[in-house]
Amino acid sequence: MKIFCSRANPTTGSVEWLEEDEHYDYHQEIARSSYADMLHDKDRNVKYYQGIRAAVSRVKDRGQKALVLDIGTGTGLLSMMAVTAGADFCYAIEVFKPMADAAGKIVEKNGFSDKIMVINKHSTEVTVGPEGDMPCRANILVTELFDTELIGEGALPSYEHAHRHLAEENCEAVPHRATVYAQLVESRRMWSWNKLFPIHVQTSLGEQVIVPPVDLENCPGAPSVCDIQLNQVSPADFTVLSDVLPMFSIDFSKQVSSSAACHSRQFEPLTSGRAQVVLSWWDIEMDPEGKIRCTTAPFWAHSDPEEMQWRDHWMQCVYFLPQEEPVVQGSALCLVAHHDDFCVWYSLQRTSPEKNERVHQMRPVCDCQAHLLWNRPRFGEINDQDRTDRYIQALSTVLKPDSVCLCVSDGSLLSVLAHHLGVEQVFTVESSAASHKLLRKIFKANHLEDKINIIEKRPELLTSEDLKGRKVSLLLGEPFFTTSLLPWHNLYFWYVRTAVDQHLGPGAVVMPQAASLHAVVVEFRDLWRIRSPCGDCEGFDVHIMDDMIKRALDFRESREAEPHPLWEYPCRSLSEPRQILAFDFRQLVPPRPLCAEGTMELRRPGRSHAAVLWMEYHLTPECTLSTGLLEPADPEGGCCWNPHCKQAVYFFSPVPDPRAPLGSPQTVSYVVEFHPDTGNITMEFRLADSPLLSNKVA
Repeated sequence: MKIFCSRANPTTGSVEWLEEDEHYDYHQEIARSSYADMLHDKDRNVKYYQGIRAAVSRVKDRGQKALVLDIGTGTGLLSMMAVTAGADFCYAIEVFKPMADAAGKIVEKNGFSDKIMVINKHSTEVTVGPEGDMPCRANILVTELFDTELIGEGALPSYEHAHRHLAEENCEAVPHRATVYAQLVESRRMWSWNKLFPIHVQTSLGEQVIVPPVDLENCPGAPSVCDIQLNQVSPADFTVLSDVLPMFSIDFSKQVSSSAACHSRQFEPLTSGRAQVVLSWWDIEMDPEGKIRCTTAPFWAHSDPEEMQWRDHWMQCVYFLPQEEPVVQGSALCLVAHHDDFCVWYSLQRTSPEKNERVHQMRPVCDCQAHLLWNRPRFGEINDQDRTDRYIQALSTVLKPDSVCLCVSDGSLLSVLAHHLGVEQVFTVESSAASHKLLRKIFKANHLEDKINIIEKRPELLTSEDLKGRKVSLLLGEPFFTTSLLPWHNLYFWYVRTAVDQHLGPGAVVMPQAASLHAVVVEFRDLWRIRSPCGDCEGFDVHIMDDMIKRALDFRESREAEPHPLWEYPCRSLSEPRQILAFDFRQLVPPRPLCAEGTMELRRPGRSHAAVLWMEYHLTPECTLSTGLLEPADPEGGCCWNPHCKQAVYFFSPVPDPRAPLGSPQTVSYVVEFHPDTGNITMEFRLADSPLLSNKVA
């Protein structure tokens, strides 16, 4: 059976109806899951196996049968570990049906069907009793319900229900305990992901400063956690203000509560500074003695940094305090961790919450609109003064005193730059109510509400009346649109430029005047793991899972490029960067496709994991901004990526075996086509002596 799905095309701005297979969502969920990454997490797997063996032994030593409840079994790996360790029976709960079916097949292939029952339900729907899913309660509770924030996948409600209805009182639990740690830091870089800084504009009449509105400065920010590969943040980018503080622990062998709570830790600042950011991570102890421990700590807080396990399914957390606060070395403070059933947030108090009844326990919510419109990388991009200076430099070369400027990017401050540089009349188009409201606040805070005209509609619907009968002499974009996921989705600017062509005057300037799509072939240090088959995991055959992921990846849309912020994922370039396609914004979107084909020579030996693609925007002939590589690779191929943008990654298939010797340099051929009627880009890669590698991008 086929189904119709509506989808907004980020490139053209149009809504399309596509015919999809009925299992379309399943393919998407599997292809973009972290199952492969988890199976490759050797440290996680070994520690779980050790903890399960110890728990089964403790139950057996009491003369009891070992009955295991495995919530969120996934591939069934932990259940198979439990049976191999001597468990008498295991109930493996998995709510996602395709995964439950795969777990059943994996269990059968490994010969455990008589000892493991896979139950395709949410754990809160599982029943116990003669007619239930389980005849009696379990005395060993095994789970892996954790995300980067520990509780973000609903671990607390699941544990709470399991202890009340599915497990014996004081059962053995693996893991036995979790502890959340925090460290207070000052970091201009990370703080720039959450607040709008004053922006300096150098003009012929002196310096102008764009200041943020008061309610934006006072806003606590977005309620969601910022999860990143913290090991890739340079220690020079933050100043440590506190020791590592154990904030709270959860004992999984006892009744767990999902009720909101707060936990405080008194500390004395290590140095004076401005408290802005809380870095956080957790560890899990698999046994009551705490001898078997798995940690997500960053390298500076890790007991053995040389043996750190790379993982992407668990990273580290960055939390932003509601406001930055001055701290003085040696003057005691309290860091407070708040949580509800799914989220954690932090506050800084001068006294402990027990002595301060006004501690705010509600989860922070953005009330300024900025955190709804701009994500964290976008905040960082807007706060990048060097980037702003590049736009000022480019604008200065094309503006005239009588220019009429139209800005067509989402939530952009380019209209303010144009005004401060002396443009006679500035219009900015904002298609969403949130961006319209935010820009009004910013304009009012800078006394520009009567100087810049905001038009709240889609740019394609502009009329001459909206522009007060004026013809546009400068069409301006960053370009940036909130709907864009992949780098070329911002080509929507080209479609907008085409739609508003009737409003452009003779000799009108379009900035950026052009764009180009670039590619490079890379070898990842670690990111390849998310696409690499596992085969055997701790002695268990999980090829069925590998095949399931491969089928999902072979599905049409699941073969699309994936957006990744590559500053977090080190890689080596094996080829020189190559311009693949060029887009001339001075012309209308062409009626026929743009095609390119060629070859890329691999200059360095290595394992060809992927092709990385990005856009470069040519503001003027002399000024270009890259969303990808910022400078040439070093002699070893090390890459410096734009920290504010996600690059597009096409993983080659199959992913090279990391144990295989480095490949010799070879050639990659490509065929690329941009389809203007749909905004799609299709690409085909062919590695020398390898099957055709085909990817289709929407």
